[in-house]
This record gives sequence, C-alpha cells and structure tokens, in this order.
Amino acid sequence: TNPGFVVRITQAGLDYAHQQGIAVLEKELAQLKMPDISGDFRIWRVGKVRYEISRLDLRRFHLPYSRISLVPNVGLQVSISNAFAEVDGNWRVKIYFIRDHGSFDLKVENIYIKINLKLGSDTSGKPTIDTSDCSTRISKVRVHFSGKFGWLYNLFHSAIESRFRKILESKVCENVVSSVRRELQPYLRTLPVTARIDAMAGIDYSLVAPPTTTAQSLDVDLKGEFFSLAHRSAVPFPPLALAFPPDHDRMVYFGASSYFFNTAGFAYHGAGALVFEITDSLIPKDIDFHLNTSTFSAFIPQLEKMYPDMLMKFRLSASSAPFLNIGPGGLSLKPVVDIQAYAILPNSSLAPLFLLSLVSNVSAVIDVKSGHIVGSLKVGRMKLSLKHSDVGTFQVRTLQSIMNILASSILLPRLNARLDQGFPLPLPDRIQLSNILVRFHQ
Repeated sequence: TNPGFVVRITQAGLDYAHQQGIAVLEKELAQLKMPDISGDFRIWRVGKVRYEISRLDLRRFHLPYSRISLVPNVGLQVSISNAFAEVDGNWRVKIYFIRDHGSFDLKVENIYIKINLKLGSDTSGKPTIDTSDCSTRISKVRVHFSGKFGWLYNLFHSAIESRFRKILESKVCENVVSSVRRELQPYLRTLPVTARIDAMAGIDYSLVAPPTTTAQSLDVDLKGEFFSLAHRSAVPFPPLALAFPPDHDRMVYFGASSYFFNTAGFAYHGAGALVFEITDSLIPKDIDFHLNTSTFSAFIPQLEKMYPDMLMKFRLSASSAPFLNIGPGGLSLKPVVDIQAYAILPNSSLAPLFLLSLVSNVSAVIDVKSGHIVGSLKVGRMKLSLKHSDVGTFQVRTLQSIMNILASSILLPRLNARLDQGFPLPLPDRIQLSNILVRFHQ
C-alpha cells in the first residue's frame, strides 16, 4: 500500500534525538544496582581468605563519546566509547579467626557499548522499537581497598576486578534493554495513529509498513488519510506512489501527497461539512448590500412581483468532493458548487427561487504553524450557469458581481478561518518544529 504521508528523519535529526536519548541512558545507568560479591581466595603463606563486597554504590556513569548510525534495511546502531564509571562500597574479610572491614573505591574505564535497535510496527499501526543486540566491553577496572587488611585485597585485586567486569558488562546491557522498553518504546507510542481534528473528521496516521533505513535516512510511511468520525467509508481513489526528493540537509522532512489532501475533501464532504448557508445577517455592515428580493429584482424583475420585499437565503453545497492538484507552483483545485437561492416567507418557510452552478479556479497556500498544517484559499475567476429557475429566465452574468461579494466577504473568510486552525502533523510528545520550509513537487 502506498503511503499518503511520509516522514523522513535524516542523520542530523537522528543525531539530535540521540543527544536526548544518551542523556536519559546516562541517568539510567547511574542508577544501576550492583549485587553483593562474596567468595574465598587462597593466598600463599596466608591461607584461605573469605571476603564479602557489599553496599556497592555507583556514584556516576559518564558517556562522553557516542554516535548513532543508520544500518540500511536493518535499523539503528548506537556506539558508545570511552565511557567510565565510579563505584564505592564496603568490604569485609575473614582470615582464620580474624575479621576486619573497610571501604573501597573502584574506577571502571574504557567502557565500549554497542546497541542495535530494530524498528517495526504493531497491528494498530504504531511504531515499535526493541534491542536486537547489545554488547559491552570493559577494558580497565581499577579497585583500591582501604582499611587494616586492605593490603590483602590488593594482593588479589585482579580476581575481584574480573568479577566486577563480568557483572558490570552484564548489568549494562540488561539496563539498556530495560531502558529501551521502559523509556523509548512508550515514547514512540505517543506518535498519534489517529488524530482527531474536530467534531467531524480525524486523520489516520498509522504506519502502512515498518520503518525503513537507508544509508542517509529513516523513512516512515504513514496512511495519511482523513476520515469522517460519524461514518468511515472506503476512499474511492488509491494513493499514488510518493516520490520523495533526494534532500537530506534538514533534520526531518514531511511529505504529503495529493491523496492526503483529497481524502480531507472526501471526508468533509461525506460528513456534510461542505454546506454553507448565507443570510442577510452574515453580510458585513460596511457593504451597502442586502440579501433580499428587492436587491435581486434589479436583475430578476419578476422577483419583486412574486416575493415582494422578502429576505433571501443562499445554500451553497459541493455536488462532489473537491479534487486538489499539487504542482511546482503550489496547490490548486476547481470545485463545482451548487447555489440554491430561497425567499424566506413570512411564516419562515422557504420558497425555492433558482439554482446556480459555480465553477472557480482556487489556489491554496500551505504553511506549518505550531505543529499543524495550516492554509488559506484564494478564489480566481468564477463562472456561473443556471441549472434551474422557479422565477423564469434571467441573465446569469448580471449576478456575477454579487457572487463575487458573497464569496470574498463571507464564504472565503469562513473557510480560511477554519484552515488557519490547521490539521495536526504526526508528532510525538514534546517535539516542536522550527525553521520550517514548505516546497511543492510534482
């Protein structure tokens, strides 16, 4: 299935996310719980020494050098080098009938960690992430014991350091796997699979396939489909292949195809939202014009005789969902609108007067504001034709100026006010976009 919407995260975007992730991992590793260590060791001329290492406290775990890499067709790899940690704790020793205790300091240096992350999607279309492999290698462990029998420990420190190394290498990867599942996976799930827009429609942002990685980017294909909240029906046209431009300079790219925008028209048309009623009360006060039969009798003389001095109502409706095209110059559409005119009788009932068809070239400007796609429409030349009349024949072109006023002063401001509220982009929590550039491609 082709996507209607694509998110591309470049190496620069991953580097930024990686900085935030490493800071979290550093805090997580600093809270590692180390187990107590005990055992015995035989020292020449001393005999058997029984020891216990307890209350190990990891004071800090520092990750100064790390990078994230794209592994084509596999996922992501995080490499950490020259990390170091400091641990302190207590020791206790028994030699024959002699007992003693003290403290120790342990420095762990040249820690190398390699983490492979596998990306996927679940049955609901949400992204998933898990650790497919983790390895830790520690090059240097130095421990120093203080106290009366500290010298004894220092005699066989290599054996204790070896145990520390194995335990810490195991614990680091355990913590990494746990941190990915506890921190990163829930965060990815804040990406909205469905985003409610208003009382009528929502957007389906579910993944249509697992994320794919190339040498330059991580691409996430989303359904990108608007739908009616009241009744979701199948979209009668398929999404075409979305060819992404080969740009990788910015952190993140969002690609929206014509399918994305056209499903918006289909959803709102199906929900009955593309119906507008214009009455005299909606006409701005600064316009010397009233929506009544007296005004229109100048163009349709028989109106004054049939419905003298009565208010009128126009009901505008799209006979079909508007279809939008994307070209190098921007977005354009050519909607066909039916305009049914009524006279409002003294008993408030409506008498049909005439039915017009309006066809106009409309251009759309798209921008992004506060994580929302916003837009505004500009209406070009309008063409009117008469579909039916209950008041006899008349010259439709004489109504052109009035229709221009109604469109520019009432209809367009209402549409643009709604478009200015925008439609949410698929963003996880706490993500804000800046330095946004909108381009159109065909």
